Amino acid sequence: MCGRFVASSSAEAISKFFGASFEGEGIPANFNVAPTQDVLAVTADANGARTVQTFHWGLVPSWAKDVKIGSKMINARSETIAEKPAFKGLFKKHRLLIPMDGFYEWQQGADGGPLNKSGKPIKTPMFIHRSDGELLAVAGLWATWRDRTTGPDAPWLHSCTIITTAANQAMTPVHDRMPVILPADRWDAWLDPTNGGLATLQSLLIPAANDLLAMHAVGTEVNNARNTGPQLIEPAGR
Repeated sequence: MCGRFVASSSAEAISKFFGASFEGEGIPANFNVAPTQDVLAVTADANGARTVQTFHWGLVPSWAKDVKIGSKMINARSETIAEKPAFKGLFKKHRLLIPMDGFYEWQQGADGGPLNKSGKPIKTPMFIHRSDGELLAVAGLWATWRDRTTGPDAPWLHSCTIITTAANQAMTPVHDRMPVILPADRWDAWLDPTNGGLATLQSLLIPAANDLLAMHAVGTEVNNARNTGPQLIEPAGR
Protein backbone atom coordinates (compact mmCIF):
# COMPACT_ATOMS: atom_id res chain seq x y z
CA MET A 1 0.00 0.00 0.00
CA CYS A 2 0.94 3.66 -0.12
CA GLY A 3 0.21 5.23 3.26
CA ARG A 4 2.47 8.30 3.47
CA PHE A 5 4.01 10.59 0.88
CA VAL A 6 5.77 13.90 0.38
CA ALA A 7 3.97 16.89 -1.16
CA SER A 8 6.41 19.76 -0.92
CA SER A 9 5.90 21.38 -4.35
CA SER A 10 3.73 24.50 -4.58
CA ALA A 11 0.50 24.64 -6.54
CA GLU A 12 2.25 26.94 -9.00
CA ALA A 13 5.08 24.46 -9.55
CA ILE A 14 2.62 21.59 -9.98
CA SER A 15 0.55 23.60 -12.46
CA LYS A 16 3.63 24.38 -14.53
CA PHE A 17 4.86 20.77 -14.48
CA PHE A 18 1.52 19.38 -15.67
CA GLY A 19 0.55 22.28 -17.94
CA ALA A 20 -2.52 22.87 -15.78
CA SER A 21 -4.47 25.83 -14.45
CA PHE A 22 -4.97 26.55 -10.77
CA GLU A 23 -7.31 28.85 -8.91
CA GLY A 24 -7.70 29.10 -5.19
CA GLU A 25 -5.42 28.67 -2.22
CA GLY A 26 -2.50 26.29 -2.18
CA ILE A 27 -1.64 23.76 0.50
CA PRO A 28 1.43 24.19 2.75
CA ALA A 29 4.37 21.92 2.01
CA ASN A 30 4.00 18.63 3.85
CA PHE A 31 6.80 16.08 3.99
CA ASN A 32 4.59 13.50 5.69
CA VAL A 33 1.14 13.50 4.11
CA ALA A 34 -1.17 11.07 5.91
CA PRO A 35 -4.62 9.68 5.06
CA THR A 36 -7.63 12.02 5.52
CA GLN A 37 -5.48 15.09 4.82
CA ASP A 38 -5.97 17.38 1.82
CA VAL A 39 -3.76 16.98 -1.24
CA LEU A 40 -3.43 18.60 -4.65
CA ALA A 41 -4.25 16.55 -7.74
CA VAL A 42 -4.66 17.05 -11.48
CA THR A 43 -7.84 16.39 -13.48
CA ALA A 44 -8.78 17.14 -17.09
CA ASP A 45 -11.98 17.92 -18.98
CA ALA A 46 -13.17 16.42 -22.25
CA ASN A 47 -11.14 19.02 -24.17
CA GLY A 48 -7.94 18.03 -22.44
CA ALA A 49 -7.67 21.15 -20.29
CA ARG A 50 -5.97 20.23 -17.03
CA THR A 51 -6.75 21.72 -13.64
CA VAL A 52 -5.08 21.43 -10.23
CA GLN A 53 -7.63 20.96 -7.45
CA THR A 54 -7.75 20.09 -3.77
CA PHE A 55 -8.92 16.61 -2.72
CA HIS A 56 -9.41 14.78 0.57
CA TRP A 57 -7.13 11.72 0.61
CA GLY A 58 -9.35 8.74 1.32
CA LEU A 59 -12.10 8.04 -1.19
CA VAL A 60 -15.66 8.72 -0.01
CA PRO A 61 -18.10 7.20 -2.55
CA SER A 62 -21.24 9.14 -3.38
CA TRP A 63 -23.35 6.48 -1.66
CA ALA A 64 -21.39 6.54 1.61
CA LYS A 65 -23.31 7.36 4.78
CA ASP A 66 -20.28 8.75 6.59
CA VAL A 67 -17.05 10.46 5.56
CA LYS A 68 -15.13 8.13 7.88
CA ILE A 69 -15.18 5.40 5.22
CA GLY A 70 -12.47 7.36 3.45
CA SER A 71 -9.83 6.30 5.97
CA LYS A 72 -10.26 2.72 4.72
CA MET A 73 -10.10 3.66 1.03
CA ILE A 74 -6.78 5.40 0.63
CA ASN A 75 -5.58 2.83 -1.95
CA ALA A 76 -7.19 0.88 -4.79
CA ARG A 77 -5.57 -2.26 -6.20
CA SER A 78 -5.06 -2.06 -9.97
CA GLU A 79 -5.84 -5.75 -10.38
CA THR A 80 -9.43 -5.40 -9.08
CA ILE A 81 -10.23 -1.76 -9.80
CA ALA A 82 -12.63 -2.58 -12.64
CA GLU A 83 -14.60 -4.97 -10.42
CA LYS A 84 -14.97 -3.36 -6.99
CA PRO A 85 -18.30 -1.49 -6.62
CA ALA A 86 -16.62 1.52 -5.01
CA PHE A 87 -14.16 1.93 -7.88
CA LYS A 88 -15.45 0.53 -11.16
CA GLY A 89 -17.67 3.48 -12.08
CA LEU A 90 -14.96 5.97 -11.17
CA PHE A 91 -12.41 4.00 -13.18
CA LYS A 92 -14.40 4.80 -16.32
CA LYS A 93 -14.76 8.55 -15.83
CA HIS A 94 -13.19 9.95 -12.65
CA ARG A 95 -9.43 9.57 -12.94
CA LEU A 96 -6.69 11.92 -11.75
CA LEU A 97 -2.98 12.27 -11.16
CA ILE A 98 -1.59 12.89 -7.68
CA PRO A 99 1.75 14.76 -7.72
CA MET A 100 4.29 13.47 -5.22
CA ASP A 101 7.84 14.52 -4.47
CA GLY A 102 8.30 10.99 -3.15
CA PHE A 103 6.67 8.47 -0.86
CA TYR A 104 7.57 6.37 2.17
CA GLU A 105 7.57 2.65 2.65
CA TRP A 106 8.71 0.61 5.62
CA GLN A 107 11.22 -2.18 5.02
CA GLN A 108 10.86 -5.24 7.21
CA GLY A 109 13.70 -5.64 9.70
CA ALA A 110 16.08 -8.55 9.29
CA ASP A 111 15.97 -11.56 11.57
CA GLY A 112 18.55 -11.16 14.30
CA GLY A 113 18.36 -7.37 14.11
CA PRO A 114 16.97 -4.88 16.65
CA LEU A 115 13.51 -5.63 18.03
CA ASN A 116 10.65 -3.30 18.91
CA LYS A 117 8.67 -3.38 22.16
CA SER A 118 6.52 -6.21 20.77
CA GLY A 119 9.58 -8.33 20.12
CA LYS A 120 9.38 -7.99 16.34
CA PRO A 121 12.19 -6.79 14.04
CA ILE A 122 12.18 -3.01 13.73
CA LYS A 123 11.07 -1.74 10.30
CA THR A 124 13.19 0.86 8.53
CA PRO A 125 11.35 3.78 6.87
CA MET A 126 12.55 4.40 3.31
CA PHE A 127 12.09 7.58 1.27
CA ILE A 128 11.46 6.69 -2.38
CA HIS A 129 11.63 9.31 -5.13
CA ARG A 130 12.48 9.82 -8.77
CA SER A 131 16.19 9.50 -9.39
CA ASP A 132 16.13 12.68 -11.51
CA GLY A 133 14.35 14.70 -8.83
CA GLU A 134 11.21 15.34 -10.89
CA LEU A 135 7.68 14.97 -9.57
CA LEU A 136 5.98 11.59 -9.54
CA ALA A 137 2.63 11.48 -11.36
CA VAL A 138 0.66 8.84 -9.48
CA ALA A 139 -2.59 7.45 -10.88
CA GLY A 140 -5.72 7.79 -8.77
CA LEU A 141 -9.51 8.03 -8.78
CA TRP A 142 -11.79 10.74 -7.43
CA ALA A 143 -15.35 11.05 -6.19
CA THR A 144 -17.73 13.67 -4.82
CA TRP A 145 -19.85 13.29 -1.68
CA ARG A 146 -21.92 15.40 0.63
CA ASP A 147 -23.71 14.78 3.89
CA ARG A 148 -27.33 14.96 2.82
CA THR A 149 -28.48 14.70 6.45
CA THR A 150 -27.38 18.29 6.96
CA GLY A 151 -29.69 19.63 4.24
CA PRO A 152 -29.81 20.23 0.47
CA ASP A 153 -27.14 22.91 0.63
CA ALA A 154 -24.49 20.67 2.20
CA PRO A 155 -21.04 21.35 0.72
CA TRP A 156 -19.46 18.85 -1.67
CA LEU A 157 -16.38 16.92 -0.59
CA HIS A 158 -13.94 15.96 -3.34
CA SER A 159 -11.92 12.89 -2.36
CA CYS A 160 -9.37 10.59 -3.97
CA THR A 161 -7.59 7.27 -3.71
CA ILE A 162 -4.15 6.13 -4.90
CA ILE A 163 -3.91 3.18 -7.29
CA THR A 164 -1.27 0.58 -6.46
CA THR A 165 0.26 -2.26 -8.43
CA ALA A 166 2.79 -5.03 -7.92
CA ALA A 167 6.26 -3.82 -6.96
CA ASN A 168 8.95 -3.61 -9.62
CA GLN A 169 12.33 -5.23 -9.10
CA ALA A 170 13.78 -2.15 -7.40
CA MET A 171 10.91 -1.94 -4.89
CA THR A 172 10.60 -5.65 -4.10
CA PRO A 173 13.22 -5.67 -1.28
CA VAL A 174 11.14 -3.03 0.51
CA HIS A 175 7.50 -3.93 -0.24
CA ASP A 176 5.41 -6.05 -2.59
CA ARG A 177 3.26 -3.09 -3.74
CA MET A 178 3.93 0.38 -5.15
CA PRO A 179 1.91 3.32 -6.50
CA VAL A 180 1.17 3.35 -10.22
CA ILE A 181 3.48 6.04 -11.64
CA LEU A 182 2.56 7.29 -15.11
CA PRO A 183 5.06 8.80 -17.58
CA ALA A 184 4.10 12.03 -19.34
CA ASP A 185 3.16 10.31 -22.60
CA ARG A 186 0.33 8.48 -20.78
CA TRP A 187 -1.17 11.42 -18.91
CA ASP A 188 -3.65 12.38 -21.63
CA ALA A 189 -5.01 8.86 -22.02
CA TRP A 190 -5.41 8.49 -18.27
CA LEU A 191 -6.99 11.88 -17.58
CA ASP A 192 -9.37 12.00 -20.56
CA PRO A 193 -12.87 11.48 -19.04
CA THR A 194 -14.21 10.35 -22.43
CA ASN A 195 -11.70 7.51 -22.62
CA GLY A 196 -13.79 4.62 -21.33
CA GLY A 197 -11.80 1.78 -22.85
CA LEU A 198 -11.24 -0.37 -19.79
CA ALA A 199 -8.68 -2.63 -21.46
CA THR A 200 -6.63 0.38 -22.56
CA LEU A 201 -6.86 1.99 -19.15
CA GLN A 202 -5.94 -1.25 -17.41
CA SER A 203 -2.84 -1.54 -19.59
CA LEU A 204 -1.53 1.71 -18.10
CA LEU A 205 -1.56 0.34 -14.56
CA ILE A 206 1.81 -1.36 -14.55
CA PRO A 207 4.93 -1.13 -12.35
CA ALA A 208 7.33 1.71 -13.10
CA ALA A 209 10.64 1.09 -14.84
CA ASN A 210 13.29 -0.25 -12.46
CA ASP A 211 15.63 2.70 -13.07
CA LEU A 212 13.01 5.40 -12.39
CA LEU A 213 13.31 5.44 -8.61
CA ALA A 214 16.00 5.97 -6.00
CA MET A 215 15.63 5.42 -2.26
CA HIS A 216 17.37 5.78 1.06
CA ALA A 217 16.64 5.04 4.71
CA VAL A 218 15.32 7.89 6.85
CA GLY A 219 14.83 8.39 10.56
CA THR A 220 11.91 7.04 12.55
CA GLU A 221 10.60 10.58 13.13
CA VAL A 222 8.51 9.98 10.01
CA ASN A 223 6.52 7.32 11.88
CA ASN A 224 4.60 10.11 13.62
CA ALA A 225 2.24 11.90 11.20
CA ARG A 226 2.46 15.06 13.31
CA ASN A 227 6.02 15.51 12.06
CA THR A 228 5.87 17.23 8.68
CA GLY A 229 9.16 19.06 8.16
CA PRO A 230 11.85 18.69 5.46
CA GLN A 231 14.23 16.93 7.86
CA LEU A 232 12.14 13.79 7.42
CA ILE A 233 13.64 13.00 4.01
CA GLU A 234 17.24 13.39 5.12
CA PRO A 235 19.22 10.12 5.06
CA ALA A 236 19.20 8.32 8.39
CA GLY A 237 22.18 9.08 10.60
CA ARG A 238 23.02 12.38 8.94
